[in-house]
Amino acid sequence: MNPTLYFLRSSESKIVKDMTSYAHKEAPNLDIYYDFYGLTAKDLGLYALIDSVIAGAIWTRKLDGDVPILSMAVLPEFRDKGIGTAMMQQFLVEAAAVSQEMQVDTYENEKTINFYEKFGFEKIAKSTMIKKFERQEIVRPTDGYDPRRWMD
Repeated sequence: MNPTLYFLRSSESKIVKDMTSYAHKEAPNLDIYYDFYGLTAKDLGLYALIDSVIAGAIWTRKLDGDVPILSMAVLPEFRDKGIGTAMMQQFLVEAAAVSQEMQVDTYENEKTINFYEKFGFEKIAKSTMIKKFERQEIVRPTDGYDPRRWMD
């Protein structure tokens, strides 16, 4: 199942709000993950679309410190189909262009920890993992559009 990935814009903050309860079901204060999403350059995110249905989303926000906090959710009916992996692969490319690191709360879930370890996250506390980036050029999937060519 190949999702189509789109950047999350501030006008799509409802997607972030809807996905937050899946991403942070154990967090006490969910609104910090979605309130005013996209209104600063500190917010970065993608969402996955399958057959015109939003299947998942991944985003970061700088909350208290300098390290962006990662949030990720895939709706239950779309799990274990590679959607989270597809979102994470593209998101890491995007995030590496604008951040030096990001962290995620795993809520001590073994499956979640294993997922993030596949992408190079390292455990720094009981339920916190961090990913450090080396700056690199962004390579995005293409739909055939070449910005260097004029329309005929």
